[in-house]
Amino acid sequence: MPADAGAGPPAPYGGHRLQPAYYEPDRVPDQVARYSGTPDTLPVGSPAKVGVLELGYARTVHGTELVHHYQKAPLQIMRPLYYDPLRPDMPYTQLISTGAGILQGDRLRTHLVFGPGSSGHVTTTASTRALRMEHDYAVAQVDVDVGDDAYVEYLPEPLILFRDARLYQRTRAAVAPSGTLLVADTVVAGRLARQERNRYAVLAADLEVRRPDGTPVAVDRVRLVPDDGATGGLAVLHGHDVLATLVVVTPLAPAAELADLLHAELDGTVPGVVLGVSVLPGEAGAWLRVLGATTPPVAHALRLAWQALRLRLTGTPAPVLRRT
Repeated sequence: MPADAGAGPPAPYGGHRLQPAYYEPDRVPDQVARYSGTPDTLPVGSPAKVGVLELGYARTVHGTELVHHYQKAPLQIMRPLYYDPLRPDMPYTQLISTGAGILQGDRLRTHLVFGPGSSGHVTTTASTRALRMEHDYAVAQVDVDVGDDAYVEYLPEPLILFRDARLYQRTRAAVAPSGTLLVADTVVAGRLARQERNRYAVLAADLEVRRPDGTPVAVDRVRLVPDDGATGGLAVLHGHDVLATLVVVTPLAPAAELADLLHAELDGTVPGVVLGVSVLPGEAGAWLRVLGATTPPVAHALRLAWQALRLRLTGTPAPVLRRT
């Protein structure tokens, strides 16, 4: 009798990470789902169409170290760097995509886990480009787990929406009550140097922050659908081309103090942007929204906000980031 007789059916190719239950979201907003279809190129689930990146960090005697790493193209990283002399324990990790950008039928999932007492800064090497799509749509999901007393910054470079792009972007964070998370997102409404503005088909972006037990902390939903006229209004882009959001969830300082700090740091200091600051529900932290005509002033405003928050929450200034 063969050794595996009676052992049950073989495991699916690629394991659980290549199954739709892992890389497909449990729901897709109607504005995106209406584009569902079969691509005329590689179908959903094909090699190189499912990108997976899992990173696990833990506090050790040497500081915070990467203890779990799984990657599947087009998502990958180089090794974490420790270049901040004031925080030699803190790794800086850059997420890399080996492709030209996000394509139709892509399903991308990143999962970052920071254990108790760990710390880290995660960003991307460059802007992410959502490219033109003629069939189906793309999904990019990021999950961030922040353990007890952990300090995490997830500050990716901007997302650029090319003509006819169709994207659902979902960022979910589970933050322990004693943990701290800074998370930001920047959206550029086209290739501005080519005078391409709001020519994408749809962007649906969800940011969800919860406690590990599922208790909601903050939910931010953005729906940009140019053909429906849902981009230029007062409550959306209001004639601007760059939209950025920063959320800080932390017990290390009162929420009102953080909101006042952001307002004092940014109000009138960055020409060419408009912004708003408020506290999160339940005094869990604060959040910032910035609008601008071009990327540089918006990026400058976010950097000032990050510098102010880093100094207040950790007592050390933010370093100059290195790009590889």
